[in-house]
Amino acid sequence: MTEAKSGDTVQLHYKGTLDDGSVFDSSEGREPLEFTVGSGQIIPGLDREIPGMKVGDEKTVRIEPEDAYGPSDPAARQTVPRATIPANIPLEVGLQLQAQTENGQTMSVTVVEISDDEVVMDANHPLAGKALTFEIQLTGIS
Repeated sequence: MTEAKSGDTVQLHYKGTLDDGSVFDSSEGREPLEFTVGSGQIIPGLDREIPGMKVGDEKTVRIEPEDAYGPSDPAARQTVPRATIPANIPLEVGLQLQAQTENGQTMSVTVVEISDDEVVMDANHPLAGKALTFEIQLTGIS
């Protein structure tokens, strides 16, 4: 039976959980995730686990933050005056917004704190700084 190797297009079903057991993503009820092994299309730690697997193989792997979405960067948090947020945006902790950088690029930020005068936004990926556990099943190699 063929083993997956770098450059192969593979399909896999997965369930991703955090250390507290909560599921952050899953392919359940959807088509399997398809990507090219070694191409950088998925997080590096998971990509490295695929070579050598055969169709039907299953495994559970834990990926540390450095091999997933990286450490949480405190510099990616910014406090802005609440008055700079348009009044028609219903602010709440966890709300994801699109912000424009000084050079005109758009980036996603998450509201993490709200006070009467200020809003703290975090531009880190929501999974930055977290270890991720994946239950994976390789369903195809092409």
